[in-house]
Order: sequence, then C-alpha cells, then structure tokens
Amino acid sequence: MELSKYINLRNKNKRRYLLMASVDMKELQEGMKKLGEGVPSVMRDFQKLHHDAKANGALSTKEKELIALGIAVAVRCSYCILTHVNAALQAGATREEIMETLGVAILMGGGPAVTYATEAIKALEEAGK
Repeated sequence: MELSKYINLRNKNKRRYLLMASVDMKELQEGMKKLGEGVPSVMRDFQKLHHDAKANGALSTKEKELIALGIAVAVRCSYCILTHVNAALQAGATREEIMETLGVAILMGGGPAVTYATEAIKALEEAGK
C-alpha cells in the first residue's frame, strides 16, 4: 500500500476511535426514541428484557451489571460501556470490582479490549470514582 494512503487510512481510523471514545448518550437516546417510534413492539420487548435480565435472582443486579460491563468491553460497545459502568456503580459496585471486571474482559477480548477498557476507566472517573 502506498504510504500516503496508509497514513490517510490510519488518520481516518484514529478520528473514528476518538469519536467513539467520547460517546454522546443524548445521541443514543434520540436514536432509541426513533427506534421506539419505528418498531415499538421490538423496543418495548427489548426494554422488558433489559429490566428482567438485570433483576436480582441467583445473581445480584450488581453482579449482572459487572458481567454486562465485561461483555460490553469485549464486544467493543462504547455506549454499553458507559451505561454499564454507571449502572454497576448505582448497584453498589466499587472501583476495585469494576477494575477486576475490566481485567476479565481483557482476558476474553484480547488487545482490542484493552483500548475499550480505557473507556470504562474514563466513565468511572467521570462518575467521580
């Protein structure tokens, strides 16, 4: 590949990463509202699934949020990372528990999970923890 094309591709990917690193939850909520208008039964059922899956059972809500955070990092979902860091904190998770969760996510997700784990740390710090 020609060097200038490589540099342009690399800069394009870097810009994309920087955009993903600073997710806009308002933008996500607006998109989800549009989905709710377009496919109301799907989004209603998704919200029920989300609620039911997080409910206390054999695993606590806190444990489930930590699992969800680990999966979010491993599958590289920036919006999910921010959502589940905050939900885990609300459910009583500590910084140490979240950091250990990130360690397991890195184990399962490899190198790319390392970069997304940094987004979880940013969200944790923005939450004051």
